[in-house]
Amino acid sequence: MKEKAIVLVSGGMDSCVTAAIASQLYSMAFLHINYGQRTEQREFKAFSDIADFYDVRERLVVDLGHLRIIGGSSLTDPNIPVEQADLQRDGVPSSYVPFRNANMLSVATSWGEVLGASRIFIGAVEEDSSGYPDCRKEFYNAFNAVIRAGTKPGKQIIVETPIINLSKADIVRKGAGLNAPFHLTWSCYQAEDSACGVCDSCALRLRGFRQAGIEDPLPYTVRPVY
Repeated sequence: MKEKAIVLVSGGMDSCVTAAIASQLYSMAFLHINYGQRTEQREFKAFSDIADFYDVRERLVVDLGHLRIIGGSSLTDPNIPVEQADLQRDGVPSSYVPFRNANMLSVATSWGEVLGASRIFIGAVEEDSSGYPDCRKEFYNAFNAVIRAGTKPGKQIIVETPIINLSKADIVRKGAGLNAPFHLTWSCYQAEDSACGVCDSCALRLRGFRQAGIEDPLPYTVRPVY
């Protein structure tokens, strides 16, 4: 019998490819977090569609609305505009949600203890971090130490970041090789019907597909060449 893994699935391409990787070795339970992001409903649809694709029965959707109340991010505060794509930007962008990934991993760890999971998979990517401090290997190494110190004795839960060192193009190639359902994913930071094509997330995705030589199946309002 396969060991169980919690897979954090936002609905984006990175979490989708991470799920495809996890599915090779583990029985998956999908965790989705709503935190008041602009595209919350569209991301939830993508999560549900991907879960259906992989026939995942154990699903948990958690509302971390306190991240919206705390604010400080263009993803959760409508008064902070989403920045236009700048793939050469230095520093932390306005889309950074303060300590979001730690909040998400804490929920995953709690659920993992109850389910007896041995792994937590998250689709963090250093290239995609754009200055996000919670997308670095250093952060996940530290969080694994926190899990070891703060969970009950017995089966150890380990956070896995299988695509953290990959470029977006390599992620696209990896997903294509695993038949990941890119057509079910959603990456745009600000639109829910047709992806804007001009936010950082759209730009990284479009560049990744172009460099991989694969057509991005999502609809875009505009498709700049990055």
